[in-house]
Amino acid sequence: MTYATDRLHEEIAYVAFHFHWGHDEILDLEHHDRRRYTDSIASLVTRAEG
Repeated sequence: MTYATDRLHEEIAYVAFHFHWGHDEILDLEHHDRRRYTDSIASLVTRAEG
């Protein structure tokens, strides 16, 4: 099963924007690690807005 390219680009942009990490650093992450970071960022953003 392949991961949707659009979703991958969204994850890269999201992590890069919030953590200021480079494209290659983010792509080097395993899929589940990248998803954990996007989930963690979303949680932090939600708490900051609340």
